[in-house]
Amino acid sequence: MGYDPTWSPETDGVLRRAGWLPDRAVPTDTWEWILRERGSFVPHEAARRFLRAFGGLVTYGWPADPVVTRSAIRFDPLRAEWEDETYRWMSRQARTSLYPVGRAVEGSSRLGIAEDGRLYIAAGNRVELLGATVDQALDRLVAEQGVRTASRTVGVSPGAEEFWRRLDAVEADADAAGRRWPAPADRVLRAAGWFPGRSVPVTTWETILLETGEHEMHAAARRFLAEFGQVGVPCRAPLDTMPWMDFQLDPLLAMWDAEILDHLGEQAGADLYPVGMVDRRNRYLAIAEDGAVYTGMDSVSLWAATPDEALEKLTRPVRPEALDPTSIWSPTSTRAT
Repeated sequence: MGYDPTWSPETDGVLRRAGWLPDRAVPTDTWEWILRERGSFVPHEAARRFLRAFGGLVTYGWPADPVVTRSAIRFDPLRAEWEDETYRWMSRQARTSLYPVGRAVEGSSRLGIAEDGRLYIAAGNRVELLGATVDQALDRLVAEQGVRTASRTVGVSPGAEEFWRRLDAVEADADAAGRRWPAPADRVLRAAGWFPGRSVPVTTWETILLETGEHEMHAAARRFLAEFGQVGVPCRAPLDTMPWMDFQLDPLLAMWDAEILDHLGEQAGADLYPVGMVDRRNRYLAIAEDGAVYTGMDSVSLWAATPDEALEKLTRPVRPEALDPTSIWSPTSTRAT
């Protein structure tokens, strides 16, 4: 049975342009697995119902332009990775258990849903009920999105510094003979969310990309995303303190961009499946059926012949001086590394 909304015509238009349909039913197991891995979040049924209907949608508004896009509401629960303590605080403030469902106001406000289905928003030191029902909450979010677009600017994504704190604590595999990558790469990948034996269910990504872009996931993409999906190194400011190129292995970054991926695949002479983006989201990363990884936006180039080579290259220092441990591992360093 499909969703029968009572929201406003404006909200209906915004959500439909984002890809919502009354019978939308996205599997949530990928999100649930990663959030358990990165925060011990336990989903309740209200969260599952909401994410089946709205998970993965981005409300760019209309008309879509750079300002409106930056103020979009993103129903992406993985924006809460590593933030279990924040959501425990939100739950205490709301006096009910909240499960993450996304971000609003350019990512600065966290969205959580209670077991009774009510949506809450947290901004700064305040947690607020958005509405008595989901539809009322969505009406309010869409209305406020339009109000906020004119005055806000974008900085580094919220929570980016969490990666640098993890990097300071994580250790590379001590067994040099057993490592797949050099020690610095191994350490970066572990801080970014990878660990040996990782196996993420990929059905959520597969369903959404088939629904929005007719991307058919092949076996090489499935293997790659099961091990490396949602692994990433965030951008941080100032940019000259970045020892490595930033990247995010999130296939949903290619949602609605099937034409671009098809064009890149034609140039490469291969069936390319999106696996993420690199370099401040200026280029797509995509994998061919033989495991080769390509990158591009207007034109395509071979990034690496194998997935392991691709990960080693992504985590390779971009400046020789970045090999200095005192500059690599310090999350507060201000010198160019």
